[in-house]
Amino acid sequence: MTAPTVYNGLMTAPLCRIPMILLVCTSIAPAADVLPVRKPAKGIWISRTEVLRLPTSGAAWKRLEKAADSTPPTPELRDQNQSTNVTVLAKALVFARTGKERYRREVRGLCMAAIDTERGGRTLALGRELAAYVIAADIVGLDKAQDRRFRAWLIRALTQNLSGRTLRSTHEKRPNNWGTHAGASRMAVALYLGDQKELQRAARVFKGWLGDRKAFAGFKYGDLDWQADPSSPVGINTKGATKNGHLIDGVLPDDMRRGGGLRFPPEKTQYAWEALQGAVVQAEILHRAGYDAWEWQDRALLRAVEFLYRIDWKAEGDDRWQIWLINRRYGARFPAPEKTRPGKNMGWTDWTHSG
Repeated sequence: MTAPTVYNGLMTAPLCRIPMILLVCTSIAPAADVLPVRKPAKGIWISRTEVLRLPTSGAAWKRLEKAADSTPPTPELRDQNQSTNVTVLAKALVFARTGKERYRREVRGLCMAAIDTERGGRTLALGRELAAYVIAADIVGLDKAQDRRFRAWLIRALTQNLSGRTLRSTHEKRPNNWGTHAGASRMAVALYLGDQKELQRAARVFKGWLGDRKAFAGFKYGDLDWQADPSSPVGINTKGATKNGHLIDGVLPDDMRRGGGLRFPPEKTQYAWEALQGAVVQAEILHRAGYDAWEWQDRALLRAVEFLYRIDWKAEGDDRWQIWLINRRYGARFPAPEKTRPGKNMGWTDWTHSG
């Protein structure tokens, strides 16, 4: 069960990029150097078997059911603030738990309505919005004609040029909230399509973002003031990292910089928590696909949350759903709010991952 599975090899040609601040040259691993995986779980995010074990009572269920019974706006994936995506996911989860066909019909219709609505937008919007639709479709199952249309769209979506970027390039170049959201949607798409080569590549990019520069180091970083080692920048600072006498272990440098340079107490910014929204979804998707992503780089995601709580930046608003997932995967005890609303790309973890 724990034997590694070797998937298709990766490209071997070096990709060199010249960012505004520093030169980064990424050597892609040879075909034999792939990340090990164990036997994957069923479902991109959750399986119907798991859903059927969950309760149909309590505050979390009532909030989920209320969302599933609502009529959301018509899908517009170009709108980075639209919440129809997480409402569609709510409908899919309630269908999986109750078997009521009307929820599946609604999910299918909304997934079809979402097709190509990313056009005219940016990859930040596509990254935020897409994953929940893919996961919802995976949960309910589309009919054959719908599935063909949906898959054709997902293939296009990976390379759709949106204001000069694609979902792939955003994941591989932007080491902040743009990239983490793009990576979550990219991984969901890869799994839905059964594209293990795409997933393996995305996994290496994520591992590189967490701090393993041997896995991937092709990001374009902004100001390096929050980086523990500016000559080797990373998405999350390494365990025990200090700078100017300050403990910066777990810092997300490319999001903290958007609140200003290195100082304590830091200038407040919500970008660090938003970047984690994409990152924790990447970790969970990879975890279910058989990767040990939650443990990578000395539990980088746990260290990131610990840093934010250490400086008294608790999860608030649409970031709070992450705490249920972090607590579940790490056995942590961060205060999990009773009333948790969905985030920009995911939600309902107070029901699905309450443990």
